Amino acid sequence: MKLVFISKSDKKAAWGDSLQAQLPDLEFLIWPDEISDADKASIDYALVWRPPTGVLKTFPNLKAILSLGAGVDGVLVDPELPTHIPVCRLVDRCLTQGMTEYVLYHVIRQHRRFGDYEKMTAAGEWDVFTQEDARRRGVGILGLGELGRDAAEKLVALDYDVASWSRSPKDVAGVTSFHGADGLDGFLARTQILICLLPLTDETQGIINAEHLAKLPKGAYVINCARGAHVVDDDLLAALDSGHIAGATLDVFNEEPLPKDHAYWTHPKVIMTPHAASLTVPHSAAEYVAENIRLIEAGETPMNIVDLTTGY
Repeated sequence: MKLVFISKSDKKAAWGDSLQAQLPDLEFLIWPDEISDADKASIDYALVWRPPTGVLKTFPNLKAILSLGAGVDGVLVDPELPTHIPVCRLVDRCLTQGMTEYVLYHVIRQHRRFGDYEKMTAAGEWDVFTQEDARRRGVGILGLGELGRDAAEKLVALDYDVASWSRSPKDVAGVTSFHGADGLDGFLARTQILICLLPLTDETQGIINAEHLAKLPKGAYVINCARGAHVVDDDLLAALDSGHIAGATLDVFNEEPLPKDHAYWTHPKVIMTPHAASLTVPHSAAEYVAENIRLIEAGETPMNIVDLTTGY
């Protein structure tokens, strides 16, 4: 079997070692350095993150396109994508845990006002804020896929009042489910801490906009660790400046790296991380990728095939 690795990742060697430990007969080739035109017909699998437009169609005998991340918008954006080949999302223990850690940290930081304590100590001030009841803190998660579900379950375990919004109804113990266009307003109205974990599709692009931000309670907090294009930047900045939105934690941006002159860099109500909320860990993710390859080689259906009509 041959697999081509198409990514700018600096962990190419770690991926090769981890996959070959799982699949000793696998030949791991890095695009473009180790791929000639003569090799392309013999490639069985492509393991990718945001491959250049048109590259995937040059491998005529692919059995599957395997994503290096949970999101596949960087694959589906290719207008020349060979749509007869299954595209599989990455579902991985470390990736899920990392995202849940990020969400929990920022929810708790906002709920317990630890950011305000940091400002006070920096100013040499001593004061104590009222401690609020987590059961009265409305946390809302946009998107309840693998990542959203795990974060929701952990927040429920900490006694937060958790709701979700998704395209279709979801059933997670302790989580109030809102869905579809008719459910969005009710979801926003009860959400004091908004977490975006949606896939990026035509329907979800720009969902964090002026209209929807205005429907959140005054003083709500926004956490976006999905895709930058979910946020209309000017609308979020206006809501922050007006005081309607108390603050935002942003891990993803419409342009990455974020331009040095962007207002987010210096905004006092914005916390930023460089698309690092949860990173793929090769030794862990390779187990999942290898299992999907084993399924395909055995003539079975791989896990987590993307529905190209919905984008996830």
